[in-house]
Amino acid sequence: MAGSARSTGTLPGILVGALDEEVKTMRKGIHPDYYQATVTCNCGNTFVTGSTKESIHVEICSKCHPFYTGTQKAAAARGRIDKFNKKYGLTQA
Repeated sequence: MAGSARSTGTLPGILVGALDEEVKTMRKGIHPDYYQATVTCNCGNTFVTGSTKESIHVEICSKCHPFYTGTQKAAAARGRIDKFNKKYGLTQA
């Protein structure tokens, strides 16, 4: 067909040669070293992740955090509720 766009099998607006360009590498000497870091939690759990530090120490992780474990301290919440009820003279229904 005369005057029609040439069909390349690609989406409209995408250059055909754009995917064939050379992948550029990072500049040398300006980036910190990247390590396979060992993360250690206070609970004793350890796991490996990528970091610019070789080892990481954390206080809480997904194995011991109450939100993830479902073992939230209900006793403290109950104490606050009882204190509130006593202060305002409410009884539990």
